[in-house]
Amino acid sequence: MSKHFIRFAAIVSIALVIDAQAETVVPAKGQTPDQMQKDVADCQAQGKAVYDQTLAANQPATTDDKDKGGRLRGAAVGAAAGAAAGQVRSNQYDNVSSDAQQEYRQNQAKDAAVAGAVVGGAQQRQSRREDKKAQQQQADAAAKSADAAQKQAYSGCLTGKGYTVNP
Repeated sequence: MSKHFIRFAAIVSIALVIDAQAETVVPAKGQTPDQMQKDVADCQAQGKAVYDQTLAANQPATTDDKDKGGRLRGAAVGAAAGAAAGQVRSNQYDNVSSDAQQEYRQNQAKDAAVAGAVVGGAQQRQSRREDKKAQQQQADAAAKSADAAQKQAYSGCLTGKGYTVNP
């Protein structure tokens, strides 16, 4: 076998090994195929470590506790609003007994509390959907950043070991 065929076979095998990188690695200092495989494996490991570190550093914070209690808050606000509205309306009827007025205010507060719980729950779910969407966008950006850092580390490592890396 000729020297050129061996070099070509080494380049092709390295290109197959680094298919995730989509780059061609060409030995610039006459490295053997075995040395190339070792160097590529070392640089892939280095790139993976940089990827993991970059991804971990850019992970979005979770906000699980932020949106708890939406229904309860909505019910409380609704009950207070219903009681206030009931108070105003019950005062309009002077000829009705105070027990009837009190019952009316309580019924108004209950109805408003139920409505408030529904509204509070809907707002809580909407907020969670928005938070989830924002976290996904942050995770996508973190993955892109980690990919770029990995490619840079990988290419820099191979260049440092005496290879030419072509995209």
